[in-house]
Amino acid sequence: MKTSGDAALGPGREFDVIRNLVDRWGVAAIGIGDDAALLQVPRGETLLASVDANVEGVHFRREWLAPEEIGYRAVVAALSDLAAMAARPLGMLISLAVPYSWMIDLAVVADGIGDAATRFQSPIRGGNMTAARDLSITTTVFGSSFAPLTRSGARAGDVVYVTGRLGGPRVALTRRQAAESPEDANSRLARPVPRLNEAQWLARSGAVCAIDVSDGLIADLRHVAAASNAHIEIEASAMPIFDSASLSDALEGGEEYEIVVTSPSALDTESFAQRFGIPLTAIGRVRAGAPRVDVSGARVADAKGYDHFSR
Repeated sequence: MKTSGDAALGPGREFDVIRNLVDRWGVAAIGIGDDAALLQVPRGETLLASVDANVEGVHFRREWLAPEEIGYRAVVAALSDLAAMAARPLGMLISLAVPYSWMIDLAVVADGIGDAATRFQSPIRGGNMTAARDLSITTTVFGSSFAPLTRSGARAGDVVYVTGRLGGPRVALTRRQAAESPEDANSRLARPVPRLNEAQWLARSGAVCAIDVSDGLIADLRHVAAASNAHIEIEASAMPIFDSASLSDALEGGEEYEIVVTSPSALDTESFAQRFGIPLTAIGRVRAGAPRVDVSGARVADAKGYDHFSR
């Protein structure tokens, strides 16, 4: 299916594969075929861009996830960065590095990509494809915002809030590594949700700083503390924890894609829960002092989030 603005692709096996993907994506892909994508940014808004790579053997294993889930999660990981800045998606570029062993499942991986693009209203506007030894999906997302949230906006006195319940993805991953069924935690790992609408609501409601929980709550809050030059105190007893998860799972587990914000005034947690169907929980405060993160009721000095270059 061609959409308005698509350019015809020339001959060749590579372009036959791309044509097949574009056909499967349908209206989820627009303007495919030129050397660059065209974006129109609403007047008065700022263009935001982010890129996220998902590499086989690093971010996922083939035996842990269905091909469709791998494609879907790759898009969500990138869109979550837009959510962290309260941006509205404008589209994405998809770069696929595909080994021969994955060609039989490539169309299903693409279905997951297209599903996320459609569900979160972020059309596929172009990309790249190459052969490789391991499957890699690199997603570049574009969004816009009139007043983006950043990591550097936290100030002493702010209340710290987090969306959803934490720890589910780590529970699911631990069970998959042990060849056990992830059961109730599976959707939190395989079908996460970028909190795009939630973050925009939070920004309109008074949030001044935000970050998404991708590497673990403590690890990501340390980025906020450093960027804002602030001391963050979290109350362990206030943490919203996934039913089968532990406090450690909630504090250190990654790939949550929930949003942490700070606000100088109280946010309406009841209205948030009624509107979005997930909790918004006050979990701590921003204090004056040297940049660090403390958790009352838990030892976090050795808490580690995901770090690609740590052993």
